[in-house]
Parts: sequence; structure tokens; C-alpha cells
Amino acid sequence: MATKSGPRGQANKPAELVASPATRSCRIGEFSLALPAMQAGLAGYSDMAMRVVARRRDCPYAVTEALLDRVLLMGGRGREKGSVLCPEDHPVAGQLLGSEAEEMAAAARVLLDCGFDVIDLNFACPVRKVMGRCRGGYLLGDPAEAIEIMRRVRDAVPGALTMKLRRALDESAVAGENFQRIFEEAVELEFAAVAVHGRTVRQKYTGLADWTFLEQLKSRYPQATIFGSGDVFTAEDAMRMLVETGVDGVWIARGAIGNPWIFRDLAALMRGESLPPPPGILEQRQAILEHYAMATTLYGEDQASRHMRKMGIKYAKLHPQGAVVWRDFIAVRSQMDWQGVLDRHYHQDGPGIRPPSVPDAQDMFRGCGVVPEGCT
Repeated sequence: MATKSGPRGQANKPAELVASPATRSCRIGEFSLALPAMQAGLAGYSDMAMRVVARRRDCPYAVTEALLDRVLLMGGRGREKGSVLCPEDHPVAGQLLGSEAEEMAAAARVLLDCGFDVIDLNFACPVRKVMGRCRGGYLLGDPAEAIEIMRRVRDAVPGALTMKLRRALDESAVAGENFQRIFEEAVELEFAAVAVHGRTVRQKYTGLADWTFLEQLKSRYPQATIFGSGDVFTAEDAMRMLVETGVDGVWIARGAIGNPWIFRDLAALMRGESLPPPPGILEQRQAILEHYAMATTLYGEDQASRHMRKMGIKYAKLHPQGAVVWRDFIAVRSQMDWQGVLDRHYHQDGPGIRPPSVPDAQDMFRGCGVVPEGCT
């Protein structure tokens, strides 16, 4: 039997698995995805503007950043940047973060009333302040409470319900058993899909994500819809994850920030085509203008200019003069400043460059003010 070696030290794979991503179907409840990938929930980033820009470039499905249950129940929308929807923004999952079963169930009903197609539970966030309030990744260490939340939300949500996990709280045997209890409960409750990040909560973003764990999990639960997460920065990474692990789809997080074309590129690879060239400068300009216009609608001009700084420095990584463009985006304080950057650096067409395959974590978020922790 022919095999293919994986670049991450994975076990060799049968040749038929290499071709299988193009033929495997990918569904979340009633929704059939044209591409086995999604834009992940990203704290401070994955608002309606980012989601729609990606959808226009072949992203079939998206998740909001984590929305706090108590904020929703008090009449807020979890900071409207996360929960505002538009006709283009479907199907979409509203991701919930909380610690009390009754509040999580009530907040899920609020999101359904707001028009969300799917409810997603965040049991993965490793941020200290979230863990300290018994939310997110903390629940991987408290399976009894996690399961109670899952059951109450399942009672409240008649349609598609999904969740985000990390592979365990830490490397201990007990943590592994806790993950297993929670995952098996999701299967028993007929969750439409479970996204699993290949790092532990304690790891946060250090070291490599364990793709072997994803492969083994999918092998044990072939009928469950499992999305893999971790170390997917390019379309090639996404394709490798599909091939090497056999997961049903890929949860693309940091790799999608400033690079909505990652979905277009993956779609080409899935069709057996060569990787398309990077977007040219004017193509980049068009995406940035779309993003800025929607951000202005969401936040108003002043706030949009500040919010888009952190997006601009990610788009800059595709520009051939990226370091200069990066510095100019950091200096933006107004719409006039923003237009000035576009006029200086995006006025004339030319070839773009590919983003780095493994971004340096410190460089990637330096100067942007918000690190997209908790949902990657």
C-alpha cells in the first residue's frame, strides 16, 4: 500500500487518504459546507466585518469571538462587534463563554433570537482572567460542571450545537480522562461538531499543536464531526491537517487574520489545482477598503480607525514593503491617516507576497493592543 510521509512527524498515511479531503463531505447540522474549513472565533478580531471579508473569498462558515453570557442577559450583544449579523454572514455560530449552566442556556436562547444559526460553547480559552472566573478552558478541569452546562444548553437549543475544546487542561492522566468524559458527552448529546485544538490549556500557544492527538481522536470517533485546530497558518497547513489527521474540517484562526485569501487558496488545493499567486496590491487594497467600510458602519469612524490598526498590520504582511506599511498602519489615528496609508502604499498594482508559514508570536501581535487568545 502506498504511503505519504507527513512533515510534522506524523505516522505515514495511506495514499487513498491523501486524496480523501476533496471527497469527504463536511456538515454542521443542516448546513453543508462547500469547503471543510471555517473562520474561527478570535477575541478582538472576528467581528462581522472580518467574517464577511473572508466569506467573499470562499470562507463558508464563521464563528464569533466569545460572547459573555451575562453581558447578553443584561441586554448587551456581547460587544456588538461580535454579534451584529448581516445577510452575507450565514451560516454563523455565536460562541458563548460562561460558567453557570442556567445562564449559558438562557444566553443561548438570546443568540438564537438574534438570528444565529449555530450555538458554540467555548471550553478552550486559556486566558488567565477567563480561567480565574471558571470559564473557558477552566471547564476542562471541572467535567461535572462542563457536562451540566452542555446538557442545559442542549435542552435550550433545538438545532445545531457545537463546542471548542483543547486536548486537555494539562498533560496529566486525570486531565486526559476529563477531556474524554466531556467529549463523549458531546457525542451522546448529538453535538453537530466539536473543534479540538491540539495544545493543552496550560500550553496556551507554546510548542507545536499535537496533530497526532487529532488523528487518534478521529480514528476513535469516525462518526463524529471533528474540526482540527492549531498551527494552521497557510492553506498548505490546512490541507496537511486534513490529510494527516483525517478530521472533517479545519478551524482557521490566526492564519485568517489579514489573510482572508487563505480560504480561496485552500479551495484551489482541494480542487487539485496549484496554489494561486498571492493577492496583488490592488486586490489587497479592495479587501482592506471593504473591511474598513464595514468596520465604520459597526463602530463609527473614530473607533473604526483605531480598531483597524491591528487589522492593517496583518494585511501588511502580504505587501512587498510590509515592514514600512506595518509602521504606517501602527501610526493611524483617523480616517485621514488610514486613507494616507492606502494612497502611499496601495495606489499602484504589483505582486503581493505570501504570509509567513509559522509567524513569530511576539512579532505577529506586537503593537496591536489585542491578542486573539482563547479561541485559537
